[in-house]
Amino acid sequence: MLRNLTKVTVLPFMLGILMISPTSDETYDFTHYTTDGTSLDYSVALPNETEEVPFVFNPTPLTGKNYTGFKEALAFKESRGDYLTINSFGYLGKYQFGASTLDLLGITDGSEFLEDPLLQEQAFLLNASRNKWVLRRDIKRFEGRWIAGVRVTESGILAAAHLAGPGSVKKFLRSGGETGFADAFGTNIRSYMKRFSGYDVSNVKAVKYPSIDKLTANL
Repeated sequence: MLRNLTKVTVLPFMLGILMISPTSDETYDFTHYTTDGTSLDYSVALPNETEEVPFVFNPTPLTGKNYTGFKEALAFKESRGDYLTINSFGYLGKYQFGASTLDLLGITDGSEFLEDPLLQEQAFLLNASRNKWVLRRDIKRFEGRWIAGVRVTESGILAAAHLAGPGSVKKFLRSGGETGFADAFGTNIRSYMKRFSGYDVSNVKAVKYPSIDKLTANL
């Protein structure tokens, strides 16, 4: 019974397919398809060539163990190199400066600072030069030693000073790593000394009272 039912249902279906399937001799008439009367002249609006397009800074961290590699690696850790960023604690720009540090450098307008990439680069070099002067004796005394499992280098000291301030770095070094510091995100001196060790920052001069005019040539 099931076999007979299958024949009754399947055979008519197959015959229907054969009847409607085109043969190899069958042709099609496409003459009624036309583009007459249809506009095919498309154009795309272009920006006004006289319109000023703002430049967006989005630097890529540079490799290498020179000063440029040092500052770009540190900037990437701080802000991913974003000149315009402000974090949840109010730290500004590519290198995440606090207001008190900017005041020490003679920079009082935070909005102007954010909008001026050159000023941010100058501020970083100013701060590094001042920190190097404050820590000059500690650099000479501790460079090459191992403290808290980290080999002390000049660049590591300067990076840690950027994070915690030179006073906190002095305490860390002179206590053999017993007196530490961590920022609001839990980043500590030891991690910065390790992460940014071994860069050549010899072109950063130790200057007690650095000024932008004196340091511009070093950028």
